[in-house]
Amino acid sequence: MTGDVPAEAPQRGRPRSEKAHKAILDAAAELLLARGLSAVSMDAVAERAGVSKATIYRWWPTKETLALDALYTEWAAARPYPRDTGSLRGDLLSLLRPWVRLASSRPYGRVIGALLTESQTDPVFAAEYRERFVEPRRDQARAVFRRAIERGEIPADTKVEVALDLLYGALYHRLLHGHAPLSERFAREVIDMVLGGIVPAQGAPKPVSEP
Repeated sequence: MTGDVPAEAPQRGRPRSEKAHKAILDAAAELLLARGLSAVSMDAVAERAGVSKATIYRWWPTKETLALDALYTEWAAARPYPRDTGSLRGDLLSLLRPWVRLASSRPYGRVIGALLTESQTDPVFAAEYRERFVEPRRDQARAVFRRAIERGEIPADTKVEVALDLLYGALYHRLLHGHAPLSERFAREVIDMVLGGIVPAQGAPKPVSEP
């Protein structure tokens, strides 16, 4: 017989590899938050995601890199867009309060603490951790401070990197140490204290820069 061969019907849904990728990340996130990094193995993730270990290792060489990707994916989906509220304080509140709600909603501190420990002994993983987890948050906050400088709200020579360390340092301190609640009220108090050292007081002379 001759004739054209019928074309294959288009496949419905996402490709199998994409579904497996998402299933692995979802399984890793749930296991990490339920048991912590030290208690999670590639075997457990594979069983929960319904895939082989070979499939996992095709994308992630270690459970630490998998954990980092799972955490990044969860937080990127909920990462707030830095709104322009017209003031630096309003912008920071709109950025940090949703982050505080997310970070304190589940035991993320335990996972982040384990990833930080790994980053202290593995320089390659440390660079990936900063790129995937630390810098995206700082980039958002940098944009907020740039707008404030453009509005003339704060001095152009404001030490933005120091301000970011003060803001996020305080929030991560409570998240990781657990000595006091990480709350929206605390985020507001941290913002106000940091801005108290940045925003020039009306009529006050500008501090002389140290040589």
